[in-house]
Amino acid sequence: MAISTPSRDRPVRIMNISGSPCDKRTAMAAAAAMAEPVDVLVGDWMSELNMPTRAYNASQGASIGYEESFLEALEPALGDIARKGIKVAVNAGAVATKDLYDVVVDMVKEKGLDLVVAWVEGDALLEKVKGELQANPGKFVHISTGQNLADWPFEPVFAQCYLGGMGIAAALGAGADIVICGRVADASPIIGAAAWWHGWQRTDYDQLAQSLIAGHLIECSVYVTGGNFTGWKSIPWDQINDYGYPIAEISKDGGVVITKPEGTGGLVSVNTCKEQLLYEIQGMYYLNCDVTAVIDKATFTELAPNRVRLSGVTGRPPPGTTKMGLTAFGGYQAEIHWAMVGLDIEDKVKLLEAQLRHTLGEKRLAKFSLFTVTAYGGVLPNPRNQNLATVDVRLFAQARHAEDLSDANFVRPALDMNMHTYPAATFHTDLRTAVPKPFTEYFPTLIPQPTQTVHFSKPEMGDVTVRPPTDTIVHPATQPSYEASNPADLASFGPTLRAPLGRVVYARAGDKGSNCNVGFIARDAEEWPWLQSLLSTEKFKALMEEEYRGQRIDRMEFPNLWAVHFLIHDHLDRGVTANATYDVLGKFIAEYLRCKEVDVPVAFWEKGTL
Repeated sequence: MAISTPSRDRPVRIMNISGSPCDKRTAMAAAAAMAEPVDVLVGDWMSELNMPTRAYNASQGASIGYEESFLEALEPALGDIARKGIKVAVNAGAVATKDLYDVVVDMVKEKGLDLVVAWVEGDALLEKVKGELQANPGKFVHISTGQNLADWPFEPVFAQCYLGGMGIAAALGAGADIVICGRVADASPIIGAAAWWHGWQRTDYDQLAQSLIAGHLIECSVYVTGGNFTGWKSIPWDQINDYGYPIAEISKDGGVVITKPEGTGGLVSVNTCKEQLLYEIQGMYYLNCDVTAVIDKATFTELAPNRVRLSGVTGRPPPGTTKMGLTAFGGYQAEIHWAMVGLDIEDKVKLLEAQLRHTLGEKRLAKFSLFTVTAYGGVLPNPRNQNLATVDVRLFAQARHAEDLSDANFVRPALDMNMHTYPAATFHTDLRTAVPKPFTEYFPTLIPQPTQTVHFSKPEMGDVTVRPPTDTIVHPATQPSYEASNPADLASFGPTLRAPLGRVVYARAGDKGSNCNVGFIARDAEEWPWLQSLLSTEKFKALMEEEYRGQRIDRMEFPNLWAVHFLIHDHLDRGVTANATYDVLGKFIAEYLRCKEVDVPVAFWEKGTL
């Protein structure tokens, strides 16, 4: 089948209208209806939270395995999509991409619209993995821990890999209007749309790399237009609502401009783009099925208000492998919350935990795979009200069997301590979280890139097969890590005062499996040598304090961004679905470290604070 591309050389305007299943469901309809032109709408309804959850639910007989919220977004937008000729490419199929495709095909027919719907097959690999595991038990190794899949004490119920964007490009080139994917990589819809629009070849690595990073910048929707921004106080108060969803304008030569629709809230600035570039990365190499982007020389330039140009990204061939996540039933978990007020919080926690462990007894505790008692928050000195003197204490337990966390084995023994423990002891009376609920375990590994097959709603169009790339490279298991080559003497920056790091430094953090990354950004060129010299790996460990538990930490720099980046290996327990803390997505570490006090040069402080 011939693959068509638009007969024009202008930049393609690609707008992201969803960064997760917890994004505004009205965004797609608003984008399709707006007067400002857009060529392609992309969105991501998938994450390492809902992928395993959907997989487990499907294994238990759930009738719906896709993200239903996508349909709520699509249905009111279809009329404008058809009328304006807007293309759509989304990640929403989860473990039932064909089912979602069928629903969309029926929705289009019911509205009497002439739209071609396609779906991309190739990400679901459980049977293939089972067969290869029997033949070679040592083939699949956990990305973070090195554990062999054969030694994993859980039975996989689903295996899903991340696909690239060439299936999407092929679908659009063959005439599809709406492309439904189960699990392509977050930025792949943008790569696919740009490659289709400009007719790029698979070896146009610099263009593909720029489009990959454009996709990375807009894939989390408003994270690049004001959401999750540590400089949020710089956003005018009349702009804090209805943040504009981001648009990437991508030129034939790979040039990228990030913007947002006129008249929308939030902002697109050099700093919002810097922060988002550093979000969820692993180092200087950004790997995708279609290209390896080298990002350590990335640069942002403001062209006009809310228009920022990306440059400096170069491309290399992609890896021959892609990430695959296996989902398994892990057991059950339950939690109970207590409140503590006033003095001696740490000692009160120790008292409660000792009493709980005694009351639960060794036999019950032996059946728990995990049991923690953790205080969240702290008491301000001389608090002005009771709320500021109150701390949440979370009792969290996991076990293989629900019975081990039953009312008799967990809830009653915990609550029976109410009269016997610390002053003002009070548990939260809403005990719905104490009811055992299933959780999943997640095993990320690598697998050779699979073939993709694209299916269309018009049978006469046939299928399109997209083979994996043949020009590939092998990357080391870990990325380059280094200290500042010529650190400055911190005393050379003049007198200092003790202040939170985040008063003069931007930051962003995120997760990838059980790894967590955090990038710190200086405000200007004058402050960059100070930040570069201050944040050695040893200083970073010292700032982490009790959060540092001996994990491997990689450090690198982005000189054009005035940024220092750290990757903390295996920081998030077993990933988002089995994590025992509140920071299941790895975002907290940036804000935690920004509030740690350091010696800030007075000259920097006097410029103003974030």
